[in-house]
Amino acid sequence: MTNIVEIKNLSKNYFNKKALDNLNLNIESGKVVGILGPNGSGKTTLIKILTGLLRQSKGEVKIDGHNIGVYTKTIVSYLPDRNFLYKWMSVEDACKFYKDFYSDFDEKRFEELLDFMKLEKSMKIDTLSKGMHEKLNLSLVLSRDAKLYVLDEPIAGVDPVARDQILDAIINNYNEKSSMLITTHLVRDMENLFDEVVFLKEGEILLEGNAEILREEKGKQIDDIYKEIFG
Repeated sequence: MTNIVEIKNLSKNYFNKKALDNLNLNIESGKVVGILGPNGSGKTTLIKILTGLLRQSKGEVKIDGHNIGVYTKTIVSYLPDRNFLYKWMSVEDACKFYKDFYSDFDEKRFEELLDFMKLEKSMKIDTLSKGMHEKLNLSLVLSRDAKLYVLDEPIAGVDPVARDQILDAIINNYNEKSSMLITTHLVRDMENLFDEVVFLKEGEILLEGNAEILREEKGKQIDDIYKEIFG
């Protein structure tokens, strides 16, 4: 099995604080991987390096065999943990924006996702609730035909109904030829999605492995292992 992501000796410093400390991690193609840890553990820093928004202080990062750059940005579909659309837009404007920006955007898939999420193209961005925002953003991200989907806290702060719809959308639209990286601290809701998990604390990996094997070895759910590590 080839690796979609290869990270060697990755560090990121903010002045005198280490956000990532000599991280080594490989992610196999076709896997859904949970990057788990509390706020401040380095999850978002890692994701911003993978998506080309931050540069590492040292170390090597490759996606699909390439250094982070123009090519990797064309194959990575990224859901940030903050809203990224202009308030003046309608849902239809957001669709056109993505279609113009990404050649791999599938408008038919987007329309199917909107239907599933009970969103309409005429809706205005500035009238959407947090849950609706998250559903729209995820619909845009999942409508790209990417090799790697990177979702940063996709269910944080949304109500249980929206949460269930978001999880169903991820499961139903996940292409097994692509890979998915999801950061979360809401482990109980998301753990059944994960093939592999990585526990991150203060920029270091404390534990990683196959989710099913970890459950068997420790006789616990991933959420309980999380509580044990970070409790």
